This record gives sequence, structure tokens and C-alpha cells, in this order.
Amino acid sequence: MKLASLKAGGRDGRLVVVDRSLKYYVTVGDIAQTLQQAIDDWPNAAPRLNAVSEELNAGERNDRQLLDFTALAAPFPRAYEFVDGSAYLPHVERVRRARGAEVPASFYEDPLMYQATSAGFLGPRDPVPVVSEEYGIDFEAEIIVVTDDVPMAVTEEEAAGHIQLLGLINDVSLRNLIPAELAKGFGFLQSKPRSALSPVLVTPDELGDSWRNSVLNLPLRSWLNGERFGEPEAGVDMQFSFARLVAHAARTRPLAAGTIVGSGTIANEDESVGASCLAERRMLEIIATGKPETPFMSFGDTVRIEILDAQGRSIFGAIEQVIEPYEN
Repeated sequence: MKLASLKAGGRDGRLVVVDRSLKYYVTVGDIAQTLQQAIDDWPNAAPRLNAVSEELNAGERNDRQLLDFTALAAPFPRAYEFVDGSAYLPHVERVRRARGAEVPASFYEDPLMYQATSAGFLGPRDPVPVVSEEYGIDFEAEIIVVTDDVPMAVTEEEAAGHIQLLGLINDVSLRNLIPAELAKGFGFLQSKPRSALSPVLVTPDELGDSWRNSVLNLPLRSWLNGERFGEPEAGVDMQFSFARLVAHAARTRPLAAGTIVGSGTIANEDESVGASCLAERRMLEIIATGKPETPFMSFGDTVRIEILDAQGRSIFGAIEQVIEPYEN
């Protein structure tokens, strides 16, 4: 099934079930008012929501309404926790190679992960507000999973059973603020503003054979200002599966239902498939010529992020955003 949240209904939106064509939705307030309420009671809510989904897809719901993507909030307008990994090591390798550094051996055995902001997520059509272009505005096309309640110290095999939803994220980065923050040795803060989630999140069964061993095996496509930017295969070069990332995050603490776990920027060893962020393209330019040529984003620039199934149908809907100056 596919789930979304309307902006109407307060800070946490109003939960709706969306059909596979992404054309229609029905409200489900009698089951759960918000997606957080649903994931909190997932064993009871999921079967009821799935029954609604089946009726909707069979054309049996007279109360269906046309879906307007601009009316959608993020599926989780805010979440208890968002932890972002870096499971695609070609991305890490290029960033480090561009500055003459090697990838430590531990990176291939122990996942990279940081605590990201989760107090609010932008909707799939919301603009990205930024104070200054001098911050080095970048998008990052990633895949996310959402868990139910995950006990502390779960195994990788156990963690796989706690993945209940998948989606996309534009993990916005302010690249020119990152070096000074990381130099302090205390991680990201100002360089990582709010991110945007895809229009819908889907249950793993919607993905069929494309979801195997906790890895999504489809290309992640992104466009910058209407031009193809990249389409790396998400199922290729993923060093750590989502189950491994969830287990890593839960090693010393339980994860609350609704925890969002990110894959990190999708990247392949094959450079011909393009990149999923501007920083990586710039790193490739530095490696090739000694200096970057591609600028970071400016006000008015647009980004689109999407995954299509084998039949060319959008699975999660597209994230489509424009960069805008922040105004008080």
C-alpha cells in the first residue's frame, strides 16, 4: 500500500491511502489520524489500511478523491528520529580521493551514520528556503526506510523484519558550511537543514522482486533544472543493506516507531550513470582536472528526484523543489 499525509489536519498532517497510480486517495481517520499514529499501532493499523488500499485499487471506493501533490505534506511532517547512513562507498571514496585522502579500512566494515534533523520535513513540492547562496546549496537523492519499534541490539536478520515503509528523500546539504563544522569534531548541525520526503511511502510488498535482502534494486533518477543529472542503480554498490543500517542504529538504544533511516547518497562505481548530488560531480571534476566546474545551486534552481518501476510507473511520486531565498 501507499500512504501519504495531507497538509490539512494540523502539524502532523492527515493520513490518507493513495492508489498505485498516484491519482486517487481516501481519508482513513477512523483507522488513524496521522501516519505516526498508524506506525505506533502498526500490527493493528496496517491490516486495516491495507484493506482500504485493496478496495481503492480495485475501484471500489466511492469516496475516493483526486490527489493533488501540492496539497501533500511530507508523509511524516515530523519524526522522532532520522539517522542517515552513507552506505554507497563510491561516493565516500570520490569525496576523499578528491582531497587526497584514502578511505579507512573500517569504513568497509562499520557503517557511517549521523543524527539528522527530524523536527520537520519539507513536503514533496515545497520550496527549499536558504538564507544565502554562499552556503553552497546542494541536493542529495537518497532512499529511506521507516521502522516500527526496534529493540536495542537487534541482529541484522531481526532488523529486516522491522522495516515497514520505504520512500525517497532530498537530503539538503549546505556544502560550504560543512568543512568548518566537521573540523570541530562534533558533526553536522547548521550545514544540514530540513530535508524533503517523497509524496508517498510504500510497504515493501509494493516493490515485488525489486526489494531483495533489504536492498531496493532500481535506479534512482534525478534532474537539475530539467536536465538529467544521474540515475545510479540503488541495488549496485550498496555496501550495507538497510537491515544492517537499522541494526547499526539500534546497537546501543532502541528505535522508536517511525524512525527514518537514510541510505546516504546513491552512487555507483560506473561514472557514466551520473551522480545523485552536486558535490560528487564536483569531486569527479577535481579528480579529472584539478578543479570543480559545476556550481552549487542558486535561487530559482529546481531539482526532481524519482524512482520508476519496471513498467515506467512512479513508485513514490517525485520530489520536485525549487530553491528560494529565506524570508522572515
